[in-house]
Amino acid sequence: MPDELRDQDKWTVTDSDEYEEISTDEVDRIVAELEAIALTAESENIRYHLALAVQDILGLVYDDEADIAEAA
Repeated sequence: MPDELRDQDKWTVTDSDEYEEISTDEVDRIVAELEAIALTAESENIRYHLALAVQDILGLVYDDEADIAEAA
């Protein structure tokens, strides 16, 4: 695993007035990759956490549950 991914200090989210626009294409691509990884996971706990991550990521661009269900 690259050092950049292991360095937790770089992953701190801070509250700010800055707005980052995230495209639905990026979200859809990342969700598809996470779902593919989940299919290879043997651990139920890992699959559970990947599913939570998918829902959190979908929530970044899709406003309600109907939009999320349609995107998935």
